[in-house]
Amino acid sequence: MTTSIGRRTFHLAAPGNLLLWLMAAFHMLLLAALLAVLLAARPATAADETCTGRNLMVELQQNDPTRYAEALKEADATPNGKGIFWKIEKPGIEPSWLLGSMHVTDPRVLALPPRAQAAHDAADTIIIESDEILDERKATAALLAKPELTMFTDGTTIDKLLSPEDYKRLETGLKQRGIPLSAVSRMRPWMISSAVALPACEIARKAKGVQFLDQKIATDAVAQGKQVKGLETLAEQIQAMADLPVEFHVKSLIETLELGDKMNDVVETMTDLYLSGDIGMTMPMLKTVTPQEKDESSDYAAFEQRVILDRNKVMAERAAPILDSGNVFMAVGALHLPGEQGVIELLRKQGFTVTALN
Repeated sequence: MTTSIGRRTFHLAAPGNLLLWLMAAFHMLLLAALLAVLLAARPATAADETCTGRNLMVELQQNDPTRYAEALKEADATPNGKGIFWKIEKPGIEPSWLLGSMHVTDPRVLALPPRAQAAHDAADTIIIESDEILDERKATAALLAKPELTMFTDGTTIDKLLSPEDYKRLETGLKQRGIPLSAVSRMRPWMISSAVALPACEIARKAKGVQFLDQKIATDAVAQGKQVKGLETLAEQIQAMADLPVEFHVKSLIETLELGDKMNDVVETMTDLYLSGDIGMTMPMLKTVTPQEKDESSDYAAFEQRVILDRNKVMAERAAPILDSGNVFMAVGALHLPGEQGVIELLRKQGFTVTALN
């Protein structure tokens, strides 16, 4: 696949940019949640809130059992790829608990597993990615405090970065989501991508004030008189995205638009995998969304390092001294948990025993 950025043409390595961006989108949806509210162009209706996606893995198993078996094998080889609820232990302190979250408003996700709900209710301290999400005004202020991270401040507009064909594609894609192009013309491409990646049902529910899981966990904790602590600031999360080249984000934006309505299927599949605890299947699943090629952009490794792995390290390091107090309930994006450099392995290296409770 090729796309033109201004007068430049780039070859897009598939599935590199798109797949990692989709993974990170679910780390960054707490920012997209705020963006969705800011950009809501009309009142949400009941029809808007109805999600229409289907599970791509069910179709893959039926239509291409060989490729499905390959995806399953890759998932099985992913360290800590099974389960979203974990027990954290260290001699001499009370056990703590770790929940892999998903930053969505889906009622199925908001209903915590009974053991996780009990652990949340009994915990003294709650850890989430960013405690700024407790106050939407504060969170929005964090977005606006460093406008250069989210907006072009040098007069650049998105039309200057796209070919006429891709600009039209963007305009159409935003219109389908009820977002006027004029509202995002000066936004950096990754901010626009966040809005494009959200299914209409998510935008509608968020616009009506429905909280996503991490928000609900934190809000419930405050209502119960618990202490809530964040591991990152929103500015730090924004910086991770902004550190990557604009060309990368433009390519990812166009690839996301290329998916069109299939984004609903991707989100539904990710949700089903989350609910079943098959987190290790997420990346293999995403590889089935677009054709695979042998070429892989250097952007892929840079993106994974900056947006996923670097943040995993920050989360584990900042969580450790809080966990040392015991009886903590910690919720971070589920896709931060698996892998050799995931939060679970990093906590183990800091002396904690982390055990899946499936």
